[in-house]
Amino acid sequence: MKMYLELYASLMHLLPPGNQRHRREIKIEQGTVVQDIIDKYRIPLEMAHIVLVNGVFVCDERDKHVLQEGDVLSIWPPVAGG
Repeated sequence: MKMYLELYASLMHLLPPGNQRHRREIKIEQGTVVQDIIDKYRIPLEMAHIVLVNGVFVCDERDKHVLQEGDVLSIWPPVAGG
């Protein structure tokens, strides 16, 4: 299945090669959960601070949320600003 992985700010360097700045199309197996992607792309757990699937916050369900064809998984590190 195809889905999209978006990594932002200091996590962007963990994306596989591609021509888009922060988004890559990736292939996943049926039954893949959010935590599987975090592990596969070696995203440090403390850096996966804001986690969304299709714009919906799923931080507390990383090991339960099964990804589907066409999903967009977006991950931000902790950020600060004013």
